[in-house]
Amino acid sequence: METFETQEGWRGAIVRRIRIEALPPEKFSHQARLYALTRQIAASFTEPVDDDVLFGATWVHDLGVFLGHRPSEPEALKRWNSTAYTVAHAGAVLRECGFPEEKIAAAVECIRTHEAHGEPTTIEGTILRDADLLEQLGAVAVMRTTAKIAQDTRFITFADATRSLEKALATVPPQIRLEKAKELAAPRIAALRSFLDSLQQESGGLLD
Repeated sequence: METFETQEGWRGAIVRRIRIEALPPEKFSHQARLYALTRQIAASFTEPVDDDVLFGATWVHDLGVFLGHRPSEPEALKRWNSTAYTVAHAGAVLRECGFPEEKIAAAVECIRTHEAHGEPTTIEGTILRDADLLEQLGAVAVMRTTAKIAQDTRFITFADATRSLEKALATVPPQIRLEKAKELAAPRIAALRSFLDSLQQESGGLLD
């Protein structure tokens, strides 16, 4: 069965490169899920969406959060702009993997605006931004956040992770722009709310 990594050509080359770069290893699967989400959202559009641009941007967008790219010193990490780093280096990575030269600028532009505060300038950028927001909701968000405990200086205890998830539940849904993304968000919002309610009930708030 073909997987992302066994694809021929530049797509497989990018995925195999990110398999190496994505450290800690659990960060790798975010790219695969994110690309799947962009495909779901893109399918709701009547106008053309460039899947090559989405693929390249999705798989390289988090380069600056990987160990070996981000700083290890806590104070430097607090000031770290992972997106600016990725924008500066994504083009070279895409080029080395054989990504179409004429689409590199479009992929990098998607990366530049993919965070919640970003203002995308293209359809592909808007899709990527909303897809990335979806990954901050639901059961997947719980897995991603708890994985950071004791690995990320911001997450020392369960309480730190809980506060992060509560903030996501309160702030992420209003930032989602596309109707298809809102539709996909609904069950994720419900799942995250249910988890946090159960966590409070079971723990009595004793999470520090």
